[in-house]
Amino acid sequence: MMLARHGSVVEWPGPATPVALLDQGVRAQVRLVVTNGSVGLSADDMAALPALRWVLCTGVGHENVDLGAAQARGVLVSNTPGANAHTVADHAMALLLAISRDLLRLDQGVRAGRWEDLRQPRPAPHERTLGLLGFGQIGQAIATRALGFDMRVLYHARAPRPFRGAEHVADLTAMATRADYLVVACPGGAQTRHLVDAALLRALGPQGFLVNIGRGSVVDTTALIAALEDGVIAGAALDVFEGEPLAPPRLRALPNLILTPHLAGRSPQAQAAQLSALENHIAACMQGKSPPNLVHS
Repeated sequence: MMLARHGSVVEWPGPATPVALLDQGVRAQVRLVVTNGSVGLSADDMAALPALRWVLCTGVGHENVDLGAAQARGVLVSNTPGANAHTVADHAMALLLAISRDLLRLDQGVRAGRWEDLRQPRPAPHERTLGLLGFGQIGQAIATRALGFDMRVLYHARAPRPFRGAEHVADLTAMATRADYLVVACPGGAQTRHLVDAALLRALGPQGFLVNIGRGSVVDTTALIAALEDGVIAGAALDVFEGEPLAPPRLRALPNLILTPHLAGRSPQAQAAQLSALENHIAACMQGKSPPNLVHS
């Protein structure tokens, strides 16, 4: 195991098992915790690790790491953005195409012996408008792919980015009104919770499609279910959703929805890049250096 080259490794089952329940002698020696944004690390868990100096989040997310507690304890928190950006962007475009072209239903219909009744025109992305909620490395990778599909690209972020071919829109509702496809590519956390609500879905409109490869908390699930049931939007494709992995029965029953199991960032290429970034971060920590990509110090 790659981590073992740098010292002893303790596997933690995750937030369902408080760190305090682990062996006290082991806890006293833990200097670095490797986690991710979904699992995070709580203030109580940090308090149970008296020697803790670093928290490393694989991927860009860090929303469930208690940054206030880390600051109070002098713990450095870093992440590895970009390692899986291309894979996430590929998956986002796959979901966009699958939901707008209705690929799953068409496949099922042909397998069931249907043909002519399925051959109705379906929306295609070229010459249509993509709105990106979030424009970090993943959002920009999606934009690059969308431009290759001859789409118009808008993005909503805190500030404009020097990216040729994409237009910054300061007002999220205004962007949703102009978009045919709205792709969520922003981090989770309190600041982005339920940014996609009933009002924003109405702005997207009955011809619009929603794709979420960011965090489930960004989309109000109750509002989304109602919007899909009532035809407020045309369809949605989610790699992440609130309360995952358990999807509400009404969500699972929707025919105009595609679900994938939070794997947008998983591919052999992404895994290799993440392992390389992880190795660099851990090596820096073990050498007493500040790790790259500090999100909190």
